[in-house]
Amino acid sequence: MPEEIEIDTDPLREEIDQELEKSRGSLLRWISLTTAILAALAAIASLKAGATVNEALVLKTEATNLQTQASDQWAYYQAKGIKSAVALSAINMWEAVGKAAPSRLSAESARYVAQQDSISRKATALEHGRDEKAREAELLLSQHETYAAAVALLQIAIALGAIGALTRYRLVWYGSVGLGVVAAILLAIPIFHG
Repeated sequence: MPEEIEIDTDPLREEIDQELEKSRGSLLRWISLTTAILAALAAIASLKAGATVNEALVLKTEATNLQTQASDQWAYYQAKGIKSAVALSAINMWEAVGKAAPSRLSAESARYVAQQDSISRKATALEHGRDEKAREAELLLSQHETYAAAVALLQIAIALGAIGALTRYRLVWYGSVGLGVVAAILLAIPIFHG
């Protein structure tokens, strides 16, 4: 019976293991790099989301303040209308008893009507300002939603990157990078449309 020829494969196995470790080390470096970039983008998106919602709240507060001022002007408008009506009623009472009304009553009524016109313009301008602030706030809230979606996608992408690093599956890492790209596009949309 011929003797078995023994081939020492240990050095070959060690060399293969070293090459695998090198390629896995390279993968881990790429995963680390992309995860760091994704984390930086997530920080930017988070800051933008917070800033836009804060600015929207300020604008909503300003719109509410303008609405309050406009409501005050409309109440003032109505008060002038009531005063004018009282003056006209007094004129009618004078005429009902067959006497001429004092001229100051007609002047008061005319003055109140003129004041109403000015008050009406001011109230309308305040309402226009309110509407403008509300539109700006809605735009910012829309941008906030986009930034918040980008933050969520970036967090998922970072988690996938961690899973890819632990499992050393490139496909998982590719999914992480793909979600990161989608999130970066979402992050850029308000910047280019804003």
